[in-house]
Amino acid sequence: MHFFQFKKGELYAEDVPVSKLAEEFGTPLYIYSHKTLERHVKAYETAFQSIPHVVCYALKANSNAAIVKLIGELGGGADVVSGGELYRALKAGIPAKKIAYAGVGKKEDEIRLALKSKILMFNVESEQELIEIDRVAGLMKTKAPIALRVNPDVDPQTHPYISTGLKKNKFGIPFEEAIEHYRLAARLKNIEIVGIHKHIGSQLTKISPFVDALKRILLLVDELAENGITISHLDIGGGLGITYNDETPPDPAMLAKNILPLLKGRKLTLVMEPGRSIVGNAGILVTKVLYLKKSPVKNFVVVDAGMNDLVRPSIYDAYHHVQPVVKSRRKNMVVDVVGPICESTDFLAKDREIPAVNQGELLAVMSAGAYGFSMSSQYNSRPRVAEVMVKGPEYALIRKRETYADITRGEMMPEFKKQ
Repeated sequence: MHFFQFKKGELYAEDVPVSKLAEEFGTPLYIYSHKTLERHVKAYETAFQSIPHVVCYALKANSNAAIVKLIGELGGGADVVSGGELYRALKAGIPAKKIAYAGVGKKEDEIRLALKSKILMFNVESEQELIEIDRVAGLMKTKAPIALRVNPDVDPQTHPYISTGLKKNKFGIPFEEAIEHYRLAARLKNIEIVGIHKHIGSQLTKISPFVDALKRILLLVDELAENGITISHLDIGGGLGITYNDETPPDPAMLAKNILPLLKGRKLTLVMEPGRSIVGNAGILVTKVLYLKKSPVKNFVVVDAGMNDLVRPSIYDAYHHVQPVVKSRRKNMVVDVVGPICESTDFLAKDREIPAVNQGELLAVMSAGAYGFSMSSQYNSRPRVAEVMVKGPEYALIRKRETYADITRGEMMPEFKKQ
């Protein structure tokens, strides 16, 4: 559930008209609902309150400091995949002992920052990474807390580009090699084994892949115990989907109902890494209609938001519901909603039936809170857009719109000697 609702024919973000925010801050514009974010974090906390747990919000979904800070204030931690995300999480007030660091390509400076910060654990993805973390920890005269990311080879039944738990994916250590890797970790002087990690994909709409993967991982936990290796933290990853169109994904309560019985009697702290399911439906992208254009076979609605602002439709052929901010009684028409970027893949919706719109009207692209701004770019030298958070009748700018000067900041003209 989210708190973007129509009142007397006009879309509101909680208690504020979306059109008012667009007028004050311009378009394109990302708008987030404080109440929706709070509701989603509390849904996880409530569902798993019966066992020790940490909800490590996946910053990759949306790393705005205001959002991360709010999640931290609600008791959440952070799942990070880069030194930059770790820096963001710490700066936003997330306790280091609630931060798990994943990702297949950790660099030495990133490892050093994580060790210096004393994070909860590294989720290690390969043998060479494990050896490198041990080396860096030795140089720093400390021990690195680690979990191995084990690939359970379970089909998450999602888009292939966001599937991460199959043998053909780049992530994790093969299930069959996990014991061998844990034995290596146990021999390394600067490594402390604290956990085991799995993550099978994103936008999952069924519980069964979660359950199947967890059952395999728990068998491994038992086998490790028989080898004298004790696991204290079980990281089940994230991946719960949201409703973009007609999906009916499970909620945290349903997830808990299905996996908590499997953990009964085990002395494990559960770590979760939700991202999309917390922030996805908590944000929208508002865009203005620039032009209407007809071709012999298509009707185009050209808007001021492009694939540089929201790339998911272009790279995943992802569906986002698009609707006018102010309802009208006009007939529906089938259109492509396209942006100003010089690419044929620059679209927000294709062959979509929406109410007819006029030049200058506002459209809301729904469920854009996850992988929206965080995947945005300055392609075509377009400044990245502003972000606003709404809490009841109040609202605040949480990221300024970039200027043209921002685009070129950091660039320098070389002064080579003339030949």
